[in-house]
Amino acid sequence: MLPDCGVEAREGTTPVTFREIFHDTYPALVRYARRMAGDPDAAEDVVQEAFVRLLDGDVRGESQRLRGWLFTTVTNLLRDRARVAANRSRLLAAQAPATSSPPEAAGEAERQERIRRVREALECLDERDRTLLLLREEGFSYRELAGEVGVQPGSVGTLLARARQRFRDRLTEETP
Repeated sequence: MLPDCGVEAREGTTPVTFREIFHDTYPALVRYARRMAGDPDAAEDVVQEAFVRLLDGDVRGESQRLRGWLFTTVTNLLRDRARVAANRSRLLAAQAPATSSPPEAAGEAERQERIRRVREALECLDERDRTLLLLREEGFSYRELAGEVGVQPGSVGTLLARARQRFRDRLTEETP
């Protein structure tokens, strides 16, 4: 059961309840986090943490502003997790011998390879390009994208086109 506490709105706007922002934003946040993290469980954890911070924090605004705040919070939490995971991986790699995984079915192996190539192509992009592509995929408007990456709304189209081209270039480099 979700709490029905109100999230305060700015003067002249309609208050948004936690329930409304949760139901409107949760699925898109999880999809975004899964694409960024590549791990469904980590994605769910990070999104839940973002909503906990929303409840615990002094966050005010209308639905669109809260949506942007949540996406920014999820992005920052994912960055923090990636740093911790990278440090942990380095430590484990130095301590553990290499192991092999069991063979997979051919179809599943191909699918996993495509996913790996897309993920690697995304990881090769700089953070702004990756953020633009993933948030646009989640339906962010050019104005919202501009706010997330700190540019003028008029330049988002050009930046997005360049990000898409760099992604295609990276993906074709990765394709055997």
